[in-house]
Amino acid sequence: MRRATPSFHLIPRTLAVAAGLMLGALTLQVPAQAANGRLKVIIVDKETGQPIPCRIHLQNQKGVAQKAGGLPFWSDHFVCPGTLELSFRKGNYTFEIERGLEYLWQKGYFVINENAQDEKKIELRRFINMSEHGWYSGDLHVHRPAKDMELLMQADDLHVAPVISWWNEKNDWTSKAIPKEPIITHDKNRFYHLMGGEDERAGGTLLYFNSSEPLNIAGAKAESPSSLKFIYQAREKQPNVWIDIEKPLWWDLPAWIASGKVDSIELANSQMNRSKMQPDDPAGRPRDKQRFRDGLGGGHSSQHIYYQLLNCGIRLAPSAGSGTGVVPNPLGYNRVYVHVEGEFTYAKWWEGLRDGRSFVTNGPLLRPDVEGELPGHTFAATQGETITLNPFLSLSTRDKIDYLDIVQDGDVRYSIRLDEYAKLKGKLPALEFKRSGWFVIRAVAENDKTFRFAATAPYFVKIGDEIRISKRSVQYFLDWENERIAKLEELLKDAPAEERAETMGFHEASRKFWSELLLRANAE
Repeated sequence: MRRATPSFHLIPRTLAVAAGLMLGALTLQVPAQAANGRLKVIIVDKETGQPIPCRIHLQNQKGVAQKAGGLPFWSDHFVCPGTLELSFRKGNYTFEIERGLEYLWQKGYFVINENAQDEKKIELRRFINMSEHGWYSGDLHVHRPAKDMELLMQADDLHVAPVISWWNEKNDWTSKAIPKEPIITHDKNRFYHLMGGEDERAGGTLLYFNSSEPLNIAGAKAESPSSLKFIYQAREKQPNVWIDIEKPLWWDLPAWIASGKVDSIELANSQMNRSKMQPDDPAGRPRDKQRFRDGLGGGHSSQHIYYQLLNCGIRLAPSAGSGTGVVPNPLGYNRVYVHVEGEFTYAKWWEGLRDGRSFVTNGPLLRPDVEGELPGHTFAATQGETITLNPFLSLSTRDKIDYLDIVQDGDVRYSIRLDEYAKLKGKLPALEFKRSGWFVIRAVAENDKTFRFAATAPYFVKIGDEIRISKRSVQYFLDWENERIAKLEELLKDAPAEERAETMGFHEASRKFWSELLLRANAE
């Protein structure tokens, strides 16, 4: 007797810049006792023909996300090692298959009939291999089980991921020994660190990486001890700890910056999700709804705040984090690519991030070259000279790009449509600097549901001994800190005097920092 076979369809998608089609594979499992059909799926790399781990978003005809037994699942997707057998009820199913940002995604559907049984092979096509060009990706906001990390990182082609294992409400190390070797290496060049931490309070959220032991933040109240107290403690006890600002919008941002103790700030952050934007966090400082009014305004606002920091002469590495395990994102949805010369190691990746040899993205892939230099470089000249720079950009993307921008000293200097970029063959308009400043290159995709973009870390220009400090930008953060102090005075009015004095002391020091910086401002 001949068995029925599932009707299986792939929906190819063209690639916006790196030409090609994307193919993929899917497998799902529904409870066996309810199964009417079986489908074995093998997902392979088109070039090698070998099975590859990937991520699968599978829905039934009611739009309900499906799980695959025994495989890591989060929100609306699961990951698989490249092959699986699915058994499920009669019906219609849709799927999307992805593997990080360097493979074309595959969309399709299949129909299962009674007694259906079949095997399908699906090819995923890599359109660029960033590591061959020295670029390696990382996600700095991960709330996923350590036991799943190897498959999760393989499935989304990620190279660096600190795992958050301690925070205010929970510490995984209270009942087990802290590992002597917290860095886990697999696939030769993928690394995850077991000792990531998070301090989330009323003033905002800080992430701690590469720590040797958790901070004692359990039981900390909303406003005291201040998150600044733990920043100083971490720096004193663990000099190599990395402190990341989880979003730019937090109320304590000016004080964190004034401390000089933070290392990076997430431009591609957990507010930006794969299929939507998370609403503004009510605990954050409200964004200017007149200037950033649409649903994507949170993404634009994050960049605006960062640009004000750069305008203050503050060099802070941009970073990225998905928030997976808390928000619906898969691992690596928001990621930061760091350029590493020669052999790729965990330590060299962090060195490159600190130096700004990087770009952040949740879609487009950038390979910038400005006079032979990577992001983070400082172009220098003597006082009175003019610097002219000729940027070049290699862009690869699965998303249709709306526009490319060059942002110079906080303002869009050039905005270039994709057809113009294609005619220029990667050569962007020249930039001229008569005084010190900075610039970034960014690409923004056409997407009305979420803010999908990529942006380089800044390039810097220094002419003479001047460091450009904008009066307007410094005042922006001074006003922010003054608002924060006014709120704290009300919130802590009934707190013990010592507790209140300690918290307010950090913010008074911040106000002094911004006030003194305002006196040094040399640009509007």
